[in-house]
Amino acid sequence: MAGPMDHEPHGKHQSKKAAASGWIGSALEYYDFFIYASAAALVFPQIFFPSGNPTVAIVASLATYGVGYVARPIGAFFLGHWGDTHGRKTVLLVCMFLMGFSTMAVAFLPTYQQVGMLAPTLLVILRLIQGFAVAGEISGASSMILEHAPFGRRGYFASFSLQGVQAGQILAAAVFLPLARFMPAEMFNTWGWRVPFLLSFFVIVAGYIIRREVDETPAFAEEGQHHDVPRAPIVQAFKYSWPDMLRVVCMALMNVIPVVATIFGGAYAVQAAYGIGFHKDVYLWIPVLGNIVAVFVIPYVGNLSDRIGRRPPIIVGALASGLLSFAYLYAISIANVPLAIIMSLLMWGVVYQGYNAVFPSYYPELFPTRTRVTAMAIAQNTGTTITALLPALFAMVAPPGSANIPLTVGAIAFGVTAISAVAAWSARETYRTHLNDLGDVNAMPVDKLEYDRMRGDSFGDARSAGVSA
Repeated sequence: MAGPMDHEPHGKHQSKKAAASGWIGSALEYYDFFIYASAAALVFPQIFFPSGNPTVAIVASLATYGVGYVARPIGAFFLGHWGDTHGRKTVLLVCMFLMGFSTMAVAFLPTYQQVGMLAPTLLVILRLIQGFAVAGEISGASSMILEHAPFGRRGYFASFSLQGVQAGQILAAAVFLPLARFMPAEMFNTWGWRVPFLLSFFVIVAGYIIRREVDETPAFAEEGQHHDVPRAPIVQAFKYSWPDMLRVVCMALMNVIPVVATIFGGAYAVQAAYGIGFHKDVYLWIPVLGNIVAVFVIPYVGNLSDRIGRRPPIIVGALASGLLSFAYLYAISIANVPLAIIMSLLMWGVVYQGYNAVFPSYYPELFPTRTRVTAMAIAQNTGTTITALLPALFAMVAPPGSANIPLTVGAIAFGVTAISAVAAWSARETYRTHLNDLGDVNAMPVDKLEYDRMRGDSFGDARSAGVSA
């Protein structure tokens, strides 16, 4: 007679170790990714681009930041394939080494004054490698944690990969902002900005030590034992899972909220042409404060999704954060700094986490083991790349001097979040589906009462393991 766990992979599950690996790995990789963003805004225009036209230098510097997003879909195809054919652990090590070495190499680049156009060319190449590498991190880490997690707690454990992302951004700010603020400008522009990039050496060492300790997931190991590892997961993903991949592309458009909070919101509040007049220091701290709030909220929402399902938090988080974008932009328009900060933290730090904390479990649960990393990586990075174009759209439809900017930009943001909510509503619920049945549109979820009992048993097993240890 079939037992309740016959649809779960057999083998050694390392739930806590996998979650710790995903958390620290994501934190370290996104530290790399976001110190580049800080440097692109603060120092790269003076270091790597012609100084004759400051406006052109700023635009070119920020364009190199955007190049990282262009490389994401390309990296998703390659690294997703690697993760589904060579294993989750292997692809995470590849991502880590690519990100670490490309970031560290930025610290050794010559300046424009030394080598001319070769300097920005090398910078763009390294940024392309960064974007390529980060494309496989979230899908690989989320899949690894999900496949190690006990049934009934996948949402909670998978949320730690996103908590690590937020922590990485906090770490990047903690390293970069004090250097930029307290070091003499000449010293910072000469060599001080290179220090955060050199620290990526520790990314490579620490990440390798942590990730080598985690075994390959039981689900992927079973695929190998049964000779089910696909040779062409990209083909299978598009052939059998394209409707769910399209849903993930639409749900990933939720990245519009951090775009509104930090990129357009910052320009609207700070740029003299808009006439609001906020100090720049205020907007240097909004991402830091938002991420600190998110670090505390994310595990709670991940655990909530194990109790009530994945779709409700995503739908509510999408629609509510879209509505709050109106209030946030209105607070900026009336030059109310405290209200703008409160609305930003509520919109981005709290409500947006209904989506942000849940997608690391929901996306991989929509796909079968054999194409999980590929399908998630391609779909999620495609949606995220589309949102990278939104700041330009906002600036075109709501340029300086135009009327009703909060209403115009807020309406677009809410429209995008509504698309995400509809995509989540149209998708099937997955939280009560056994791991081996994920990706099967006809799979029967476990009865709610039985699920609650099994979920309760997983808490008991965890406590027993802690006592034994």
